Amino acid sequence: MLIKIYPENPNPREIRKVADILRDGGLVIYPTDTVYGLGCDINNSKAVERIARIKGLDLRRDHLSFICSDMSHLSSYAKALDNNVFKTLKRHLPGPFTFILPASNSVPKLFKNNKKTIGFRIPDNDIILEIVKELGNPVLSTSIRDEDEVIEYTTDPDLIYEKYEKLVDAVIDGGYGGNEPSTIVDCTTYPFSVIRQGKGKFEM
Repeated sequence: MLIKIYPENPNPREIRKVADILRDGGLVIYPTDTVYGLGCDINNSKAVERIARIKGLDLRRDHLSFICSDMSHLSSYAKALDNNVFKTLKRHLPGPFTFILPASNSVPKLFKNNKKTIGFRIPDNDIILEIVKELGNPVLSTSIRDEDEVIEYTTDPDLIYEKYEKLVDAVIDGGYGGNEPSTIVDCTTYPFSVIRQGKGKFEM
């Protein structure tokens, strides 16, 4: 299913449709402020395992990211944020960043890697933020970007749909996507460190 949603004032009916797909264990490809992402409801273990198979991920080893709707939502899934971390996140989010933080007990056991950390995103994109709000849970997020792939197959929604229609339950057409990933910042030690430079310009 290819669903057109406009980034400015996303249609609530379409947002509900996508949230219902996620609630029912579906996989969705959606736009962010960086690249298109592939995601599911973090509480649906079968959906999470489908994504792991598609992307060749090891849930215990590979770093995974959650998309949250706002800082309050994020703080439910990360351990208590100290003042330095909170101010840094407030300054950069919503935006093209993934912040690695210690996971709280609200994070499903499926994601508890050896480090007990999770990457958190609040993208500057109303489509995915409204979907997460409607769903009520974070959305597991992994990029469909591939260094070896023809760029149009990760940025053009029609071509993304052509490639993934048999693997996922819905592709959202939110316009052309970018090809530069988020900047990843590790906030589990101080000073914080940039472990991947992407679209976001990080400032301490």
